[in-house]
Amino acid sequence: MAKILLEKLKEAVVAVLPITIIVVILNFVTTPMPTLNLVAFLLGALFLIGGMALYSLGSDTSMTAIGTQIGRLLTTKRRRLPTILLVAFIIGFIVTIAEPDLMVLAGQVGDAIPPTVLLVTIATGVGIFLLLSFLRIFVKINLNVLLVVFYVILFALAGFVDSNFVPLAFDSGGVTTGPITVPFIMALGIGLSANLGGKNSQDNSFGMIALCSVGPILMVVLLGLFYHPEISPEAGRPQDMVTYTGFVQVLGTFVKAFPHYLKEVGVALLPITAFFALFQSFNGKLSRLQWLKIGVGLVYTYVGLSVFLTSVNVGFMSAGSYIGKTLAGLGNNCLIVPVGMVIGACIVLAEPAVHVLTKQVEEITSGIIKRSTMLKVLSVSVCVSVGLSMVRVLTGLSIWWIIVPGYAVALLLSLFVPKIFTGIAFDSGGVASGPMTTTFLLPFALGACAQLGGNAFTDAFGVVAFVAMTPLVTIQCLGVVYKIKLSQRAKLTEEIKRQIALEGDEIVDVAKFFASQKPRRSKKGGATK
Repeated sequence: MAKILLEKLKEAVVAVLPITIIVVILNFVTTPMPTLNLVAFLLGALFLIGGMALYSLGSDTSMTAIGTQIGRLLTTKRRRLPTILLVAFIIGFIVTIAEPDLMVLAGQVGDAIPPTVLLVTIATGVGIFLLLSFLRIFVKINLNVLLVVFYVILFALAGFVDSNFVPLAFDSGGVTTGPITVPFIMALGIGLSANLGGKNSQDNSFGMIALCSVGPILMVVLLGLFYHPEISPEAGRPQDMVTYTGFVQVLGTFVKAFPHYLKEVGVALLPITAFFALFQSFNGKLSRLQWLKIGVGLVYTYVGLSVFLTSVNVGFMSAGSYIGKTLAGLGNNCLIVPVGMVIGACIVLAEPAVHVLTKQVEEITSGIIKRSTMLKVLSVSVCVSVGLSMVRVLTGLSIWWIIVPGYAVALLLSLFVPKIFTGIAFDSGGVASGPMTTTFLLPFALGACAQLGGNAFTDAFGVVAFVAMTPLVTIQCLGVVYKIKLSQRAKLTEEIKRQIALEGDEIVDVAKFFASQKPRRSKKGGATK
């Protein structure tokens, strides 16, 4: 266990170090922070590394095991489809209602929409679409068809919604797939598909997160059709940077915040754990050793995620809004575009759910789609998405000019790439927009927007949506490249077979020659040389 934890720590250092270095460089070059606030950021980065390592280790041994086991138990012959679909809705609702990312977004929206209304609306959307994901696998409906149909409905309805609601709705789809939801739902899909079998089992292993990301967007859009709150210009404004008086106060801020996130993560994990225990008491056959392994994994997940969320909320959120605000206040405020792109390219590497997805993709595809390749493509994707977001902050460009062409290209590509790449692409969009996006990139955009005097709801919100959108295009482009290479390999194989066929007569002649050379027998019955 110690060896594995050391490996996870190394991975976490590699993931967190780039964004830490960038912030430190910015601090000394363009956006100098008060010394103690920089110390708070660095302390947060240090805790972030430890939290990521513990979370990653715990997720591998608990959340993945729980999801896979429930997926397999749900598909036993004794289960009736209505029961399975009801369980799917309950799972989707309970894993979303306390998702930490969602709470961060609800907090940044402010009083414009009551947090309870937003949470229940989004959780209901995930529950309904997880139910549909299960139904898709049982009925064998093509994922591409469902995605096209639901996105067409979504965009048609969104055209009638208040412009303040649209960016928030698309952001809601990104934040639902966070560090609690992703490993659990992905493992659920893998267990379900593996137990059902069939020639499409590998393709069906992905796509659940894709559909679960559509549900919240659609539900918030529907909420916008009937719910018309008065949104003040101050709504969505970032909080001012905390003024520290000493290192003891900096450390004390982390210590005071930690119990809050322990409670928050506990509330998120408890329903999943209780549901699994109840399910296993009637259906399971896990050994004591397996129970112990899952239990230890849950402890690691609980502590690791609590440390992670404390770090990003205390150390990273205020730094993100301060850097965005300061950059936008410089003489050349266009700097927020290239700086934002560099930050985006690095920050996605620190998303815990991204590492869960890339690992599972490499395992499911038997190494055909490598983890390192996925990370590079996702890094480029988020780089582009943050650049587009900063252009919106600067110009006030409507989200429609980017979101409609982006999804149109993504859905068009889904008709030509191998199905597994479509599932992976839409899943990747969900996992890329995790807690690091909501606690650093979104405050970065909000800070810049506040400095420029823009409308936070129409100009800054939407950055999470863009982070969730661009991987849909880039990962599927990777699928196009893969398809071309596969086609070239097939042609090469056919050429080799043709060459062998042309030389077949010579091969047969040689074979006849050796067959005719029967060994002479000695008088004692042995073969002679």
